[in-house]
Amino acid sequence: MSTIALIDCNNYYVSCERAFDSSLHGVPVVVASNNDGCAIARSSEAKALGVKMGDPIHLIRDRLTKHGVVVRSSNYTLYGDMQRRVVAAVEEFASEVEIYSIDETFLDLEPFANRDLVAHANAMRDQVRRWTTIPTCVGIAPTKTLAKLANAAAKKNPLFDGVADLRDPVLRTWVLDRFPAADVWGVGRATAAKLAELGITTAGQIRDMQMKQARGLGTVVLERLVAELQGVAASAVEVIEPQRKGMAVTRSFGTPVDDLDTLMGAVSQYAMRAGEKLRSHGLVAGQLTVFFQTNRFRSDARQYQALRRMTLHPMTADSLELLAAARRGAEAAWRDGFAYTKAGIMLDDLVSADLRPRTLFEGNVERRDRLMTALDEVNGRFGKFTAVPAAQGFRREWRMRAENRSPAWTTRIEEVPVVQAR
Repeated sequence: MSTIALIDCNNYYVSCERAFDSSLHGVPVVVASNNDGCAIARSSEAKALGVKMGDPIHLIRDRLTKHGVVVRSSNYTLYGDMQRRVVAAVEEFASEVEIYSIDETFLDLEPFANRDLVAHANAMRDQVRRWTTIPTCVGIAPTKTLAKLANAAAKKNPLFDGVADLRDPVLRTWVLDRFPAADVWGVGRATAAKLAELGITTAGQIRDMQMKQARGLGTVVLERLVAELQGVAASAVEVIEPQRKGMAVTRSFGTPVDDLDTLMGAVSQYAMRAGEKLRSHGLVAGQLTVFFQTNRFRSDARQYQALRRMTLHPMTADSLELLAAARRGAEAAWRDGFAYTKAGIMLDDLVSADLRPRTLFEGNVERRDRLMTALDEVNGRFGKFTAVPAAQGFRREWRMRAENRSPAWTTRIEEVPVVQAR
């Protein structure tokens, strides 16, 4: 039987903000999405005030001001770097590590199974706290689904004090019989409704389903879920990340865009970033889709959504080739007289760069590969957008609103916090 843990950072985005700004401790804090649109992270204090995930900031602005809620713009550069530090802190406590999301990591604890794993997990939490200041909870169980459920129990039930070890069948049954079926990892809204019609409302009742019944109700996905709740692991910790099938770079604009040159500046940036992401994963793409659209939530404005798919032949991760394809698509789809508020690049038909099919008349691929490597190194060393194509420009009027973004405390030398001794 496997021994798997899930360590989850509490209120992660808020905790990252508090790591460098002590004035945020003990006060309600909300982190807003791109363009400062919606609440995507809330401190415990903000949750207590009734701020819900996804609440539009402009609709609750008065309530936020009344209760002294601090709003921070999302700072994904900071959050990503802090994730790297959290993972570094937990690596010595597990034989294998699988990053599930920016704030959740699965750990293989099988080599440590004979230890007191609650003490082991608490030592790991202490190290994360010392290295990053970020509070965490840990769930331990024989399968990933049970570890996810154990983590939720550790976070919500004070009896566990931040660590829930559900390897004990009696304790596991006690938790499963009190855990809502709709909150089980992998149970969607439609499946939860079907389960409720059968009177299945707890995780324990899902565990007790017949396999044939589970497959008939929710296909093989629910069948595997039942097995995992019974302690039969459907998969171990994945050391090798599964190959991605698609990739996208999309953004909403800070202000509406109504001319092609400005739009192309944004599309150019997204195409360059898409190429950088492809290269970082060792992939090439066979198809590029460029799209841009008006604000579909405004009933008083003219609406238009443009989308063009371009075949990439040969398959490529060359940012300049992606940019050329995106430009052709954007120019073909452009319509005057509209105020565009969002655009993006989507890449499909991804394969490993080593396995890409060759073409008879392709140019000097090695030379272009060296150019892209040099471009990545320059922007990696001196900061994003140091070297850009002329079409992208430097003014970037389309960039997202981020009026309350914290500094890049850990990734930009001029914004590293300075401590003075007196």
